[in-house]
Parts: sequence; C-alpha cells; structure tokens
Amino acid sequence: MTHIRRSPLMQRPTTRTAVAITALAVIVLLTYALALTGCSSSAAGSAANHTAVHVAAATAGPATPAILSNGVVANKDEMRLSFKVAGVIKSIHVEEGETVHAGERLAEIEQTEINAQLEQARALAEKAQRDLARGERLYADEVISLEQLQDLRTAAATARAQLQGVQFNRGYSVITAPADGVVLRKLAQERELVPAGQAVLVVSAHGRGYVVRAALADRELVQLQLGDPAEVRLDAYAGRLLQGTLSEIAGAADEKTGLFPVEVRLESPPGALASGLVAKLRLAPAAGRARTLTYLPISAVVEGSGDAASVFVVDGTRARRRAVRVAFIDPSGVALAAGVAPGERVVTDGALYLEDNDPVDIVSSAAAPREADLAAR
Repeated sequence: MTHIRRSPLMQRPTTRTAVAITALAVIVLLTYALALTGCSSSAAGSAANHTAVHVAAATAGPATPAILSNGVVANKDEMRLSFKVAGVIKSIHVEEGETVHAGERLAEIEQTEINAQLEQARALAEKAQRDLARGERLYADEVISLEQLQDLRTAAATARAQLQGVQFNRGYSVITAPADGVVLRKLAQERELVPAGQAVLVVSAHGRGYVVRAALADRELVQLQLGDPAEVRLDAYAGRLLQGTLSEIAGAADEKTGLFPVEVRLESPPGALASGLVAKLRLAPAAGRARTLTYLPISAVVEGSGDAASVFVVDGTRARRRAVRVAFIDPSGVALAAGVAPGERVVTDGALYLEDNDPVDIVSSAAAPREADLAAR
C-alpha cells in the first residue's frame, strides 16, 4: 500500500485555524465575564444606596395616659365573722380553705357564762311579771296608788327587755356561715379568750364574684369615673389579660396613707382565682376617650428635646424627616400632639441611619404596639 506523506506546508493551515478559534473563544469569555462584573457592580451600587428599614403604622389612642397601679384580688362578699359577746372559744369546726354552706356552724364560745346570764334574766323577768300581777289586784282594791302600779309596769317591761337582750347575745355566741363560700383565714384558736367583735374567721361568698382593690393618688382619682374600663394582669396567670370595670371609688382618702381606695370588678375571672393574689392594673380614664392622639412606637423617635422630636415618615420609597410634638410617653408608645396622622407609616428599626429624603427598602411592616387595644378604647 502506498502512503502519502504530508509536508509541513500542508499542516500549517489547520494549525492557524485552531489558534484563531481559541483566540475567539477567549475573547467571548472575557466579554461575558466583563458583562457579568458590570451587572454585579451596578446591582451592588444600587442596593448600597438604599437603607433596609422596618416600618410601623401610626395608630389613634386615648388623649390621656393610662393610670397604672398595683392591687390585690379579693372576694367582693368577704366577711369577717366574730362573736357578739366576749368569751373563751370552745371549738372551731373549720380550717382555712374549707368550703362551707349557709347556716353551717363554724365556731362557738363556752356557754356557761351566757347561760347563767340568760337564766338570771329569765328569773328577773318572771318575778317582775308576778309583782305586776299582784300590783294590779292591789290597785283594783285601792291598796296602792296609780304611781306604784306604773312603777311595777316599768320594772316588768325592763326585765323583759333585759331577757330579750341576753337571748339575742346568746344567739350570737355561735358563728354560722351566712352563705355558701370558702374559709379564707382563721384568726383565732380554740381556748383563746376573745373580746366581743374581734374577728375569728374570714369567709368569702360566691355571690358577687371577685374584685381588685387598689389605692390611687388624688391627681389620678379625679380623672376617673365609675364604669371606666380596666386591664388586669396577675403574676399567677402570666401572659393572661383579664378585663374589668371600675366599680367603686372612695369618697375620702385613707387616713394612714392619704390614698383613695378603689375597686375594679373582674369580668369572667379564672375558675381557680383566690383572694390575695397580686394584680397589676391599667385604668383608661373617661377623659382620655373623649378625644384621641396619634401613637407611635418609641423606637420611631430619632431625636428629641423637651416635647419636640423628629421621626422619619415613609413616602413611597423615600424616608422624609418630620418634626413632631410629644404629648406624653406611655407603655403603649409615644403619644403625639401634632406631626403625624393615624395610618401614616414611620420608620422604626433603621431610623438612626437615615438622612432626610434617603431611599429605603422596607424589610417588614407592622402595626404599632397595642394597636388593637388602642382602637378598642
């Protein structure tokens, strides 16, 4: 077989073509890489010009700050039971926490002394009645005067009244449950000598539910009126919000503290509620509900001096600095007297990095804290 040998002159065109193709591929790759780099730089530059922020909507709320106080849960029908007469406690039939029923005997004192008083009063009343009967006969026979007969009548009436008094006291030498309820406290023990009227047992009834008792200063009291709504939080029920209504306002201050006692009636309290639990109160004065102010999260305020401050309001994709006037600061947020209307969006997180008219990227949008509560009021 005959082989044809190619000369170097016949291989040169193929090599030149390969070199040309390789060079063209390198040029294309470089051009594409430069294009990608340019796009990335453009996108990065665009993103660098916008500040990522969080925004919140301004809300309407009461024109006066809420009144905050601490109180104690108590049963509305909480009764301090005692004996009508002094004596030595013979027996106490209940312990703290026990459930009692109306008419149930709870405690009693020794009856020896009161029984002796009763017997003496009964004997005196019977003697006075006999004397009166004899006097009536003697007066009919004109043996005694009318004045003497009237004295006998008076003595008989006095003896009967004394007998009734002793019988009444004997009835209150025993403590009985006035209604169905629970024994809250046991303040004395058997064989103790207690004076008349000293509380021996504290019993709660279930008739009128639970209240929160608190005390307020005069500047707070004048803002309130019966029926004002209240929010109650209990340490024993963390995270649970209870609703209440202001049901009592004292007409005079406590002599020891100078504060005015108030009561808040709880609506739908938990079933296992007990007297003595510590409560945190938030009262909404009626005066504050007559008109409204604009509320913002406190994080929206970037600077302030006195009642003058600044916030950033979102206008499209830009943040505009706006001067506002602060009315007061409340746990619900900052209440503004002027500067922002309800519904406008303000920058919260990220406001410290902005200048007036800066472009922004909104990362998230949320309502101002407690918006639902403010709207409800």
